Amino acid sequence: MAVAVPAFFALVSEPLMLLADTAIVGHLGRSSLGGLSAASVVLSTVVGLCVFLAYGSTATVARRRGAGDTAGAYSYAVSGIWLAGGLGVVLGGALAASAGPLAQALSSSSAVADRAERYLVVSSLAVPALLVALAATGALRGVMDLRTPVVVTVVANLLNVVLNLALVHGVADRPGWGITGSAVGTVLAQWFGALWLTAVVVRGARRSGAPLRVRAGAVLRAGLDGVPLFVRTLALRAGLVLGTAVAAGLGDAPLAAQQVVTALVTFFAFALDAIAIAAQTLVGHALGAGDRTLARDLTRRMVGWGLGCGAVAAVVMAGLVPFAGSVFAPGDGAVADVLAPALLVAALVQVPAGVVYVLDGILIGAGDAVYLAWAGLLALVPYVPLALLVGHLGASFTWLWVAYGGYIAARLVTLWLRQRSDAWLVTGS
Repeated sequence: MAVAVPAFFALVSEPLMLLADTAIVGHLGRSSLGGLSAASVVLSTVVGLCVFLAYGSTATVARRRGAGDTAGAYSYAVSGIWLAGGLGVVLGGALAASAGPLAQALSSSSAVADRAERYLVVSSLAVPALLVALAATGALRGVMDLRTPVVVTVVANLLNVVLNLALVHGVADRPGWGITGSAVGTVLAQWFGALWLTAVVVRGARRSGAPLRVRAGAVLRAGLDGVPLFVRTLALRAGLVLGTAVAAGLGDAPLAAQQVVTALVTFFAFALDAIAIAAQTLVGHALGAGDRTLARDLTRRMVGWGLGCGAVAAVVMAGLVPFAGSVFAPGDGAVADVLAPALLVAALVQVPAGVVYVLDGILIGAGDAVYLAWAGLLALVPYVPLALLVGHLGASFTWLWVAYGGYIAARLVTLWLRQRSDAWLVTGS
């Protein structure tokens, strides 16, 4: 719990920013909320595909620190940050260049597409910051510095809310910038957090004697280490992108509702991931020190916590059902009508999801990324045809989230079978 509780506050930073943006932009109307839905799924996919920068860094840094190699741990951390910065510049430029076609593909009308494109172009400036923050946060978790990410995320979130309120709706006699203002405020807050986190990692590297310069071989190694986790995350994000595309085909109201449900599910996923982060850090330390028995004991304990926290998340999310429409889509009865039943289904899915996230973290901490890549692709097999069938039949929006429940069930089966074996219990630095 000493690891998981601080990790919880650090993890919920990005979904809290998304929830704040959703609530603030929701007051601009259905088209703006739909535009945020289309844009945010693209942006979160670009960044989410690079989550290996955090997870890979946490696992590797934790293993090296567990084996007593502090300088080596920080050396890998610095290489990860260099990799994140370079990758962020490339992906940010690609996102800005392709913002128009992406917005058109995921939008339900021209008005929605216009707002989505504006949001994406501005938000592309934050991609380097987001990736650097991922790498730095992962490294700090690996060396057991849980306090810094918490402090940074709290301050960055407060800054995000203040900037969004001012830039979206205006201050005094100055008019707001609408959805563009939301993107600008979030970009500024994310760069603030990224620079702060990087400074802390650099300070630790200097103390340990780790080199700060760019070392091409080490950066390349960090990139290659992340390939399996990239594939695993690609499978996860493909499911969310497909869901948004299907929702767009169902109309403006389902697409707007998709943004709200996705934002809430993402928030609870990151919240439940606190136990998974503890798993990454502690299992990595245990296996780095050669203690397989401790790794097994930690697994049993954290799976129990994952199940309990998933049940709590389900109850909390279900309790939000009567209020979600008025908070995120005030005055829009069509959005509220399709939102409530879908949100209830998503709430029920949180129970198995709590276990899935923990098992995922355990195997990441063990360095079992190749299996996770194959398991992620396998879980798409039942979900893709179910989601496409919902769109083909023009079924209720709720059925889209029933299909998502099948996806989580498939992930649970593949991960549970793996942890029952001994194949992932590999020791050493």
